[in-house]
Amino acid sequence: MSETTRRPAPRRGGPMGGGMGGGMPAEKSLNFGPSAKRLLGRFAPHSFALILVTVLGVVSVALSVAGPKLLGEATNIIFEGIISKQLPAGATKAQVIEGLRQKGDTGQADLLSGMTLNPGHGIDFQALSMILLLVMSIYVLSSVFGWLQAYVLNTVVQRTMFRLRADVESKIHRLPLNYFDTMQRGELLSRVTNDIDNVGQSMQQTLSQALTSLLTVVGVIVMMFIISPLLAVIALVTIPLTLLVTVVIAKRSQKLFVQQWQHTGELNGQVEESFSGHALVKVFGRQREVIADFGEKNERLFKASFGAQFVSGIIMPAMMFIGNLVYVAIAVVGGLQVAAGAMRLGDVQAFIQYSRQFTQPLSQLGSMANLLQSGVASAERVFELLDAQEQSPDPTDPQSPDAGTTSGGPDSARGTDGVDRASGGTGLLQFEDVSFRYVPDKPLIEHLDLVAEPGHTVAIVGPTGAGKTTLVNLIMRFYEVDSGRILLDGVDIKTMTRDDLRSRTGMVLQDTWLFGGSILENIRYGRAGASDEEVIAAAKAAYVDRFVHSLPDGYNTVLDDEASNVSAGEKQLITIARAFLAQPKVLILDEATSSVDTRTEVLVQQAMAALRQERTSFVIAHRLSTIRDADLILVMENGSIVEQGTHEELLEAKGAYWTLSNAQFSSALVDEDEVVDQVASPGTGS
Repeated sequence: MSETTRRPAPRRGGPMGGGMGGGMPAEKSLNFGPSAKRLLGRFAPHSFALILVTVLGVVSVALSVAGPKLLGEATNIIFEGIISKQLPAGATKAQVIEGLRQKGDTGQADLLSGMTLNPGHGIDFQALSMILLLVMSIYVLSSVFGWLQAYVLNTVVQRTMFRLRADVESKIHRLPLNYFDTMQRGELLSRVTNDIDNVGQSMQQTLSQALTSLLTVVGVIVMMFIISPLLAVIALVTIPLTLLVTVVIAKRSQKLFVQQWQHTGELNGQVEESFSGHALVKVFGRQREVIADFGEKNERLFKASFGAQFVSGIIMPAMMFIGNLVYVAIAVVGGLQVAAGAMRLGDVQAFIQYSRQFTQPLSQLGSMANLLQSGVASAERVFELLDAQEQSPDPTDPQSPDAGTTSGGPDSARGTDGVDRASGGTGLLQFEDVSFRYVPDKPLIEHLDLVAEPGHTVAIVGPTGAGKTTLVNLIMRFYEVDSGRILLDGVDIKTMTRDDLRSRTGMVLQDTWLFGGSILENIRYGRAGASDEEVIAAAKAAYVDRFVHSLPDGYNTVLDDEASNVSAGEKQLITIARAFLAQPKVLILDEATSSVDTRTEVLVQQAMAALRQERTSFVIAHRLSTIRDADLILVMENGSIVEQGTHEELLEAKGAYWTLSNAQFSSALVDEDEVVDQVASPGTGS
């Protein structure tokens, strides 16, 4: 659309404008607690599955935690069997210890006092094999339950992300047009794709590891206190140290993660703008500026990403250092305990394993702060989108121009796309004392009164920024009027559903939009379920049929994403055919002929003459030659209608329209009759 004053200034420019400026710094630090709580709250519908995940995790961890204790018993059997083999057969443990004390070897006596000895006998291989088989079975079962836990949790996370994507998609369709006017497209795409993917990956990794790590810590603490309360107290010193280190580092990395994802969105916006405006960048020779702007944004993203990963990456080495200190302390104290006979060697071995199992989950929890902060930062950006102000809801008791019935009544026909196709009404459109402004302190349209009769063509002309396209936005309810009302066949459009209103309105914009698909499918987009015959009839009405047969596959010619295999004029004709197929009561063309040549323009005008029958048509045009035969021409300046009348009447008045006409037709006018004769000959196209 061409109006420059119709919206608040966006935060970016086009490929050649302000979009090359510097990116914004982080607007605020991450509100971690509430955002994390809200993110976890999205898992509430899967509470039963999460309970199952917890149960499976408890069983898996319990089996895994039991392993070191059993292996410690195996070590005791081997070590004590070797010692027993060296003792005299037939003697009891007490006799052996008493003999050592009498010899003055109290250290060895204390060592043997903590063992289970059978003098003269070696290793009990039967008991050893039973323990090893039990340990193997326990670890296998632990792995099976762990796999089941991961499977169920993966299902929960993916379904939650599925719902999040669906909520975002639904939210986008409920957002008002001004949201997209002020939101950079690449930034929006980054939130919908990158941020949601990052949330899913973060939750997938952190939830599973966090649950397993927490359960492991609890289970290991229980086993450590069973084996040795003294060593358990030494091991527990790591908890406050770990929390202290994690909190200190996490606070420093939070802001960096927010900046990382904000700069990611800005860089995506820059890339999207540069690629979509690649031709303009080349034409105006602005490659260096684009490359420099990309390099600047890329550098900011690099610094934020490097800082976030570096600072949060310190957590893991810090946890390992604390764990190694505890390992040394346990080894020393445990060795003294064994030497004093207060502990068995296998128990010390098991405790050392538990200390590793204890510090490893703590280290994992610390490193997961990295992923969690990144995921919550992305979640906060998604939540900002979900919390954006929506357009006003449709009325609960909607009205319809169809004889005053509610929308979707017996006089409406529902298409296969689920939208009620209007069958009643004549297309009478009335503006009654309408006022509107995009910015509260900048009036645009003030107290506008206008009547568009059914079957008439109303042309709207005026300088850029006069408010022409704003009228169209108000008719389509892309924006709501501040005061006054707009009536369609006597019904206030505010009392109609948007689907009902827009199903009665066909719109062709200056900027064509075609999707990847055949020409037939692109035209059928105007009315899903239309037959091929109806589509071709609309194509003939819009003179698409005149050029489509020159294409390799005719109507089945597949257009690429940019529709680069047809000309700009042919694109516009296809979009006009799409509007024809919709069979609207009100037709709006916003500079619809701006991209076509003179011959094609005459074809479009001829098609429009046929389409105007029993339809109200609004034509926004800068070229006055396209609207000479309009039933009513409105001349707008600064949001107000300063003149209205037919082409001849306005020229005679010698006012604003006469001034515009002289500006455009100061040179010799084209002989339109001659052009019509030329395009009437066969084989001509756009």
